[in-house]
Amino acid sequence: MATTNRDMSFFMADKIEKVTEEEVYVSKRIKDNDGKVIPFIMKAISTDRIEELEKDCVEPVFEKGKKVGEKFNRPKWLARIGIESTVYPDFKDKDLLKSYNVVSSLEAVKKVLSVGGEYAEWIGVTQRINGFEEDFEDLVEEAKNLSKAETETPSTHTS
Repeated sequence: MATTNRDMSFFMADKIEKVTEEEVYVSKRIKDNDGKVIPFIMKAISTDRIEELEKDCVEPVFEKGKKVGEKFNRPKWLARIGIESTVYPDFKDKDLLKSYNVVSSLEAVKKVLSVGGEYAEWIGVTQRINGFEEDFEDLVEEAKNLSKAETETPSTHTS
């Protein structure tokens, strides 16, 4: 499957689509004054920031008071990505933290999304927004279908 057109201009900074914000619904319980469900606004964060958060979520493992290794805290990492990907509501907002009597955004998100399914939905959206739930085989198939559609002409198209 060799590509004959290896035009590098497709990869230039001005050609790559910009990351956009997306409205998502993660809770039916959070409503405005008119009773309408309020969407969260989310946006993917950079690869560099995700790597920084990953490093922050590596925790030491101790046995008998001695460090014997490290472990990666994946749930904490996903939550931290979620907090940084959530544009609205701002889980770092001082008034929000105060209203739930918590000091960290990690605690606040679990209070706001106190129903397990809401929190799970938010984590799922976090992963999708940041590209972690894209199935590679689906992407390959989509690319093949697009490529096939672009190369077909009315005379070569078969029904």
